[in-house]
Amino acid sequence: MDKNLLATRIAAASDKVLVDVVKLAQKQGRRGSQGSWKQFLNVYERKFGSGFSDPARRSRDSLVAFLQTFTDDDGLKFVDNVIRSLSNCEMLKETMKEALDNESPEQRLVRLTLEHPLYLPKYALPSFEKGWAVTKVRKKPKLLRCNKMLAVDCEMVLCKDGTDALVRVCVVDENLKVKLDELVNPCKPVEDYRTEITGVTAEILDGASSSFADIQVSMKKLLSRGTILVGHSLYNDLEALKLDHARVVDTSFIFKSSDGRSPSLNNLCKTVLGYELRKAGDPHNCLDDACAAMKLVLAKIERGVDNYIPLIQPDVKIVPETEMAKLLLHKIPVTVPREKLCELFPANYTIEIKTHKVIQGVGYSVLAIFKNPEEACQAFENLIGSLEKDTSGRPQKLVAIQLDTGRSAGIRVRKMTNDNFLSHVSQKKRPFEGEDSGDPKKLKTDHCDDHLKEIERLNQELRKRDSNQCDGHLKEIERLKQDIKTKDI
Repeated sequence: MDKNLLATRIAAASDKVLVDVVKLAQKQGRRGSQGSWKQFLNVYERKFGSGFSDPARRSRDSLVAFLQTFTDDDGLKFVDNVIRSLSNCEMLKETMKEALDNESPEQRLVRLTLEHPLYLPKYALPSFEKGWAVTKVRKKPKLLRCNKMLAVDCEMVLCKDGTDALVRVCVVDENLKVKLDELVNPCKPVEDYRTEITGVTAEILDGASSSFADIQVSMKKLLSRGTILVGHSLYNDLEALKLDHARVVDTSFIFKSSDGRSPSLNNLCKTVLGYELRKAGDPHNCLDDACAAMKLVLAKIERGVDNYIPLIQPDVKIVPETEMAKLLLHKIPVTVPREKLCELFPANYTIEIKTHKVIQGVGYSVLAIFKNPEEACQAFENLIGSLEKDTSGRPQKLVAIQLDTGRSAGIRVRKMTNDNFLSHVSQKKRPFEGEDSGDPKKLKTDHCDDHLKEIERLNQELRKRDSNQCDGHLKEIERLKQDIKTKDI
């Protein structure tokens, strides 16, 4: 890393960018040659010391001086990547404000993506981590003239160390011409090829000669002139590529469904493009998905960026019963040991904790596997935490777990299916005890379950007792049924 080049970038960065870089360094406990931020302040500004440690309340000179204490390769890379990433976003936002009166359709789609309420949480990429690359953003006049678009999609496999590895990447241009279609050698043992999802097998990867670094170089070259990158849930692909790129269009953001959920790529293809991307059970093909994302953007531009396109509500996705016997524990901080997770559930449950995904330096997720769906559902209901929904409408709870250090950490526990599916199931069979069907008209209370049991008991008695007593029982049954109707919300 060229120290002189970094010094130039630090000098050119805005005060807000410098404040945010120092705050991130604080949050991660990073130390320069003069220690942490607070330790640096005690030496650099003896008058105030670390009494006012908020970077926003310190002078620009103090911020610059602290960042210049990062002299090792890891520290230099951290400062450089974060400054570039934040400066790129800042420049892009300024450019969009200045170009509102003369905005191209492509730039309008970029703005719609950046203004989406899920943009900040989804695109807060860890570009400060080792192995990440940040693309360049052109200067304002050139940036406004560049409307070139490329669409990307990636395939991932699960490795034995619990991390995901990139194994295929496809890129197409506006004419659907393939600009990149490469198999990538994961360079470590693979635990699960996820063939039923990815279509990738060990035999297919045998011929993979490209390394991850090769792919990053190719992507940076393709995006070097301010190209707009398109994709569906593109943040997943950027994370797979370890690439921070500012000008993006996310097709899961620019189309709106009536229920507020993010539409699937397959549903968008059916509704907007008039064809089925793939049939149920068919493996994922990243070239098809990259082409589909580009077609959707072109269709949006052709029909008018601001014109609403109504989406067809997808059929309820049938989730296998084995999947419903699981709960996903995700966004688990790396400081939380796996064995601690079992303490979330009562000892009378027999569960298996299986690694689901690891994001190096950020956190991990696991699957809690129960004996049956009833146990999984009841365990979820018993958890104490704030109830919310993920972007697909699946119920999840934010729960706190106590660490041995005395501090607590927050994690999310999610069901494997959404409320619509539970409502669909409840029409076919009695809901699991404590299950939330998601449909207020079909929600059963504990009292209703008791009444149903009472009705069954009375029916049994009717078969045994004298017919003279039947009238009384029938009236009682009718009364209980009326109770259920009034409480069946």
